[in-house]
Amino acid sequence: MRSLRSRLSALWIMLAISGAATAYLLIESYQQSSNARVARAEDLVLRGCRDIADSYQAFIAGRSGAQVDDALKQQLVTVVQTALANEPGVEGGIWQADAGSLAYAFPTYEGTGPKTDLPVAELNTIRQVNSEAVKSGRPAVIRQPGRSQTLIVHACPVQGLLPHATAWTMTRAITAEGPAYHHLLAGLTVLALTIFGSALWLAWVLYAWSRRIALLEVTLGKPHDPADLPRLPHTGERELDRLVDAVNDAGGRLALERRRTAAAERLAAVGRLSANLAHEIRNPIAAMRLKAENALAARDEVRTTSALEAILQQVARLDALLRDLLEMTHTGAPKLRPVNLSPFLQATVEIHRELADRKGLALRAETDQPADRSVQFDPGQVQRALDNLILNAIQNTPSGGEVVVEAARRDDRLLLRVTDTGAGISTEIRDRLFEPFVSTRAEGTGLGLAIVREIARAHRGEAQLTETPTGTRFEIDLPWQPS
Repeated sequence: MRSLRSRLSALWIMLAISGAATAYLLIESYQQSSNARVARAEDLVLRGCRDIADSYQAFIAGRSGAQVDDALKQQLVTVVQTALANEPGVEGGIWQADAGSLAYAFPTYEGTGPKTDLPVAELNTIRQVNSEAVKSGRPAVIRQPGRSQTLIVHACPVQGLLPHATAWTMTRAITAEGPAYHHLLAGLTVLALTIFGSALWLAWVLYAWSRRIALLEVTLGKPHDPADLPRLPHTGERELDRLVDAVNDAGGRLALERRRTAAAERLAAVGRLSANLAHEIRNPIAAMRLKAENALAARDEVRTTSALEAILQQVARLDALLRDLLEMTHTGAPKLRPVNLSPFLQATVEIHRELADRKGLALRAETDQPADRSVQFDPGQVQRALDNLILNAIQNTPSGGEVVVEAARRDDRLLLRVTDTGAGISTEIRDRLFEPFVSTRAEGTGLGLAIVREIARAHRGEAQLTETPTGTRFEIDLPWQPS
């Protein structure tokens, strides 16, 4: 599943590629347009040179040797003007190898008046191209590319009247100005603004979304009741805020339903507890009443003593029942403090060592944590929970068996296990094992495991029966809270 960030990044990359391709096409189009303008300029000077040559041949028709003087030069200027009158932007003249320029004209010059002076800046180029035409006896051309224009000078030999004479033409092809250049600049400007604008906009969108999503991640990462969803703040992004509102509404409904369910469970638990408590109290009271009535009726000292002893046993049973009940219902908030696991387990196990030895059981403690590793929990409550589990294990394990008390860390959880090699728990009561007054022993109150579960939940954990190949294993799963 791709993220929004990767999709926007892919969009930015495609936009950049598209912009680069478009810029390349624009530049290529401009270069082709420039080359076309140069080619057209070459055609102009070539045609202009032929026109001058043709006009010169018409001028000298029927003439024989002539002396170069001002009158002849003026006539040759007229020849050049006539030949180039219809060639816009083309200037030229007639050149003789020994005398230099004989005539020059620029009839389409767009200045304030006719241009009659030979261009000084290009004089060496004009001289060079005419010299090449004279030497080779064929037309010659020179191109001089510049930053904004290309200078094109063409020369072609002319025959008759004047020896070593050539006609020449010159023009400039604009390559960095004109409509094509302005179109290129406008296109590149629009393209640059589009690309950079889109890049900045996408960068801002990526940054804004990343920052807002990070805010939600921080909020979700803060400590909160695992049973409830944290209330997320609004981000300012309409789409995200719709999701935030949906999550907050779902969290509110979930919390409400959880409270309703908890209230219903408490009421149901109170009902079951009341019924079981009435049953557990009624039986000893009935037994005491029967013993007292028999003692009064018999008026026998021996039977009276026996009845009183039975009554005291039932009173002790009621006292144990009420004590366990008070422990279960008065489990307050745990008082957390650092506890070294290994010494804590050893001390807890040693309390029950004598009872285990009397039953012929092996009792040992194990942990995968160093002796100086400490974790925070309420040692009094956790020891009470382990005491109940260890006593249950000892009472349900036959002689020669083993009871193992373990502490281990799994990720961010502390696991406290009590495993025995007894007969295990019957499947009939597995689902109700942690409910009050559910016991596998006739003399038990059925509150020990309920107390263990309440202590685990007070620590934001849970108590459970886990699978083991043989015997029984109870596990207390608590959050790992290092000191």
